Amino acid sequence: MPEQSLTRRIVIGLIIAVGVMPLGYFVSIETGMAEASEPAVATIPDSAFDRFVDNVAFGVGEKLTFDVNYGFINAGTATMEVVRLVEWEGRPCYQIVTRARSNSFFSAIYPVEDSIESIMDAVGLFSWRFTKRLREGSYRADRQYAFDQRNHTVVYKDSTYTVPPFVQDAISTFYYVRTQPLEVGKTVAVDAFVDGRQLKMEVRVLRKERITVQAGTFDCVVVEPMTEAVGVFKHEGRLKVWLTDDRVHMPVMMKSKLVIGSITVQLTSFQLGELADL
Repeated sequence: MPEQSLTRRIVIGLIIAVGVMPLGYFVSIETGMAEASEPAVATIPDSAFDRFVDNVAFGVGEKLTFDVNYGFINAGTATMEVVRLVEWEGRPCYQIVTRARSNSFFSAIYPVEDSIESIMDAVGLFSWRFTKRLREGSYRADRQYAFDQRNHTVVYKDSTYTVPPFVQDAISTFYYVRTQPLEVGKTVAVDAFVDGRQLKMEVRVLRKERITVQAGTFDCVVVEPMTEAVGVFKHEGRLKVWLTDDRVHMPVMMKSKLVIGSITVQLTSFQLGELADL
């Protein structure tokens, strides 16, 4: 099975991911996770980092559960979870884990059990480490890379890349965007590094809309991610995300048109987290 395209990789993080097959989305890491210290992490801020991002959107304990549908067929489930605070590089960080699993029907044809983890700075909301473990049919892929945010570099497949300050990974990008003002007609810009590619990403805020899913009825803002490298996804379909129109900006629904069919991801249940006092 070929590597996921650049667009698909970015979608994995920003909208919880869309893979080559219907369920190659939401992901976590079940091996190699960061070891946690005590849940309440007390550290002295590093003078090298002067960025503070006010985060009233998410916190430890948040868990979002989704149904993943390929056309009219349910393909499986996915979760996104802010598991805990860990200490990483002497700083408090969120351990964010996403998981995707195909249901019994799809598993008989094409089993999927994917996982991704992001270690995200809790003060500046940027990435320190990204790990993914993909198990899709006979396809296997494992990636892990750590960002040297002090020297603005990352090592990926034995190559060293220079990256912008406060660069994001595919998962932390999505959580960072949730903390930003989302005004119709405006965009949010993010620097991201995804599988060996440095990307300038824009998230365009399209409109407001009220929608109903299994988890309830929500007033939402509709956003569309774009990257400088691939334009407006013109070769692979446009992807849109519905986020609640409040401080949480919780993802409620995602839609992506494919060459054949479409993928729809809908929120089925949620548990909000506790905001960190940092």
